[in-house]
Amino acid sequence: METNAIQQPTETAAASVYTPDQFLQSWLGQRRVTRRLIEAFPQEALFNYSIGGMRPFAEMVKEIISMSSPGVKGLVTNDWTPIAGLDHHTGKVEAHSKNDLLRLWDDATEAITTYWAQIPAERFQETVLAFGQYEGVANSIIQYIIDNEIHHRGQAYVYLRSLGVEPPAFYERS
Repeated sequence: METNAIQQPTETAAASVYTPDQFLQSWLGQRRVTRRLIEAFPQEALFNYSIGGMRPFAEMVKEIISMSSPGVKGLVTNDWTPIAGLDHHTGKVEAHSKNDLLRLWDDATEAITTYWAQIPAERFQETVLAFGQYEGVANSIIQYIIDNEIHHRGQAYVYLRSLGVEPPAFYERS
């Protein structure tokens, strides 16, 4: 008797791990952790402290902000700002205090949720040319944006620990 323990997917089966809403909720959980990290920074260190030639965390946050909501908007509109035109490259992200940065963070999060609701499910599997130069499947582009946030957040954890500040738990996403 022959058994096939692994069932091969059929062409009609939908390939997914997350629903679009689960994907968004996971990302928003990551954003809540990053927001708490911004809150944990001493004001002066947020804009001026660095280690080993890395940028201050405020500069990293500006990059995250300028890629996140424009990335989701690009999926909806297919109108992508070229990477060199993003606000963190042009200096258009105006934030001179922690409160400014948190306000911009919250505005970007609101834009993400607003645009996300407009993305048709099939769009996540389409190939796009993000920011005028990154070709890939849409869900992979979003995953890159999330990974970039987590990468910079890791740098911020090192900064905070070197400043003697206990960072928020990375696993507490609520």
